[in-house]
Amino acid sequence: MSVWSRIHWFPVALSAMAVVGFSLTAMAADESLPALIKRLQDEKPKFAQRQQALLAERYDLADRPAKGTFMSRGKPVQDGVRVKLPEGVTWEKLAALTPDEIKEKRLWPAGFLPLPHPHHEAGGMVFPKFLIEETRKQTERDLTRFDLDFDLPDHFLPEFPAPIYLTTRPDLGDVSQGKLVTLGNFNELFKDILNPKQLEGLRLLVTPFPQQQFNATEDRRSLKPHLGAACFDCHANGHTNASTHTVGDIRPNEHRHRIDTPSLRGVNIQRLFGSQRALKTVEDFTEFEQRAAYFDGIPADAARKGTNILERGSQVHFMAEFQALLDFPPAPKLNVFGKLNLAQAGESEIRGQEIFFGKGQCAACHTPPYYTDNLMHNLKTERFFKEVMINGRKASADGPIKTFPLRGIKDSPPYLHDDRLLTLEDTVEFFNLVLELKLNTQEKKDLVAFLLVL
Repeated sequence: MSVWSRIHWFPVALSAMAVVGFSLTAMAADESLPALIKRLQDEKPKFAQRQQALLAERYDLADRPAKGTFMSRGKPVQDGVRVKLPEGVTWEKLAALTPDEIKEKRLWPAGFLPLPHPHHEAGGMVFPKFLIEETRKQTERDLTRFDLDFDLPDHFLPEFPAPIYLTTRPDLGDVSQGKLVTLGNFNELFKDILNPKQLEGLRLLVTPFPQQQFNATEDRRSLKPHLGAACFDCHANGHTNASTHTVGDIRPNEHRHRIDTPSLRGVNIQRLFGSQRALKTVEDFTEFEQRAAYFDGIPADAARKGTNILERGSQVHFMAEFQALLDFPPAPKLNVFGKLNLAQAGESEIRGQEIFFGKGQCAACHTPPYYTDNLMHNLKTERFFKEVMINGRKASADGPIKTFPLRGIKDSPPYLHDDRLLTLEDTVEFFNLVLELKLNTQEKKDLVAFLLVL
């Protein structure tokens, strides 16, 4: 079955389920928790297969590392364009068409459409297996959901555990000692390099609090009553492990975006927080997550499941102060202005920098030294495709998205606000079409080479 025929078939099937009273996520009034668990566990393989079929039709998922290119601690960076093109189409042919032509001929690559949550109708926080296993090992807290698992292969995800760099102690390099920072070890790792206020902020960031799927009520998705989720369950070691969720501030559910967990590195230089919410301070973001995002923007659920109201003047401030210490990884080929030291750079990297600041128009939004303008921009990708339902997610206009910093970008796959782009090569092809740049093959390669040194 083709990707397009399958995309159209599933919404019909799901609508039929709804008509006959089939519930994807909710517990019926007379349904016990054991009955809910059994029902959702029985349904789990079907939806997992649906998501894996979508990923396989969109992307080349092979583990194909780039030669000699690694993240900060040494995990290989994945190589090449992974988005699959419609039959008979090349990237060059596609780039020669207008947005209207691509839309009318239905040639927009499926991998450039919004990526649904692993089970979009159910939504909620989902964690990669490696995070679940290490958290269980250290703290005996199990972040497994009985109804669904994370979807993307590990080789497309950030390295784990990620290194931690501090703006206050750059002389120390990575201060994580190769460990995942949790409630079990944070004091031992940081008591000699943080002041008491910062240490308390870190404690709160690794402390689990009740959340929509992980809580002590019977309306949960963990087998046993649960302490909850910690900020650093998604932002592991102050970075990202690609854990995902669906945004809480969009309705109806089919329009809710899958969330890419952004790195907290460089928070001190950012002025907007949340991919679309445009929260103005990291304090706003920290407080908002606990009050609203943890419970899908439903205050009644928060009150019922055990919302954690943080005190702004101490707890929120302490958490924000620690987050502001998280630095970008070293970039030895960049000078103090954030541009290449030409004596150390390769020819392809130098050409890539010229494209970045010239024909590629990247610097219109991503300005050095940190490669963000701290603004929101609307790419208007809906110019290229007709609205369509995909696994419970309606592919339509994305709206304005904040400009994420590009410093250390090779450490933060997958890309875009919903993880739809698996590699930097995919990202360059995406923006080549969206911005109508007409880059040639060599220019694209050089641009990737420059991005890898940021």
